[in-house]
Amino acid sequence: MRKKIFEIIEISKDNNILSSAYDIFMIVVILLSIVPLCFKETSGILKLIEMACLVVFVIDYILRWITADYKYNKKSVSSYLRYPFGFFAVIDLVSILPSISVLNNGFKLLKIFRMMRAFRVFRIFKMFRYSKSVRIIITVFKKSRESLLAVCSLAVAYIIISALVIFNVEPESFNSFFDAIYWATVSLTTVGYGDIYPVTPIGRIVTMFSSMFGIAIVALPAGIITAGYMSEVDKEEK
Repeated sequence: MRKKIFEIIEISKDNNILSSAYDIFMIVVILLSIVPLCFKETSGILKLIEMACLVVFVIDYILRWITADYKYNKKSVSSYLRYPFGFFAVIDLVSILPSISVLNNGFKLLKIFRMMRAFRVFRIFKMFRYSKSVRIIITVFKKSRESLLAVCSLAVAYIIISALVIFNVEPESFNSFFDAIYWATVSLTTVGYGDIYPVTPIGRIVTMFSSMFGIAIVALPAGIITAGYMSEVDKEEK
């Protein structure tokens, strides 16, 4: 019985109609659960939607937990202990907790989650489980993690060095080193909000060089991910 449940709640196979139906149902529920977040005031119908979606999410979480041994192909207690710490399990739990207090006012410790309304936005990440493209991207990140970590290290070093240079070249434009870090990060991404900027000629020269190097650094992870994604797509097609 548990194996049958596992086959239904996991990502659908081409020949599993029940699993495909379950995936579609969960996607609809996830999208529906986002609707209350689009309104400042909570009406009766929105509360009903919230309650219904919450019940579905809790049942889905429990079903996935009690079939964790099939997920990890390991018939032991360690499978059940490991499951709550998985990426999607954490996303599931974070999307559930903010609404638990709706069921009963006695959940005093969980009252704080009602203030964290934004936490429920994490429900949209539950859709990643049912997206083939997202699964491919996750695989790309896993296979390219060393290259991406190297690029991230380069970006961090760039931000720190740029911040140190601009902070010492033009201290009057930056109240703290954090402001310089913020400026360097904005320059790296070439966003340019314009709230903090250098005004001296040498500061502007530093900014120009910083922006040019920033474009190159930002382009590196995009190229790595694109190349990995195309490679995985080719494998899927073959």
